[in-house]
Amino acid sequence: MTSILFVCLGNICRSPSAEAVLRYKARMMGFEAHIDSAGTGGWHEGEPPDPRAQAAGEVRGYNFKGQSARAVRNDDFVIFDHILAMDSHNYDDLIARCPAQYRFKIRKFLALIPDNALEDVPDPYYGGANGFEHVLDLIEAASEALLHEIA
Repeated sequence: MTSILFVCLGNICRSPSAEAVLRYKARMMGFEAHIDSAGTGGWHEGEPPDPRAQAAGEVRGYNFKGQSARAVRNDDFVIFDHILAMDSHNYDDLIARCPAQYRFKIRKFLALIPDNALEDVPDPYYGGANGFEHVLDLIEAASEALLHEIA
């Protein structure tokens, strides 16, 4: 079974949203995968996703039940087949921490979208509701591209 880990800074906005979106889309395609999310930092360890991220996602039919923030663990580099960073800082942090033999697993999530001008999924934490909608639009597009690549 394919395993996918989404990584952002605190694991309360972008990466849990990506986890919820990909779980939904994979289920709709009949694709089985182990899907999880984590943060490069553990500031929010054990907390549920941001209520604004949940509200925006739930309107689109995504489920966040059972999710709680956690930090990236060393064994994640071994366990997961795909480790997808939400932005350049997350990518750099993961590459710096990851053993050399597993670095090939790490990519920027938006790199999956053909002809996409954006490199990073913007962090909506300090913005308004529109930021969460924009993040979901990007995550949906990249999730569909990922599923087509690995299905």
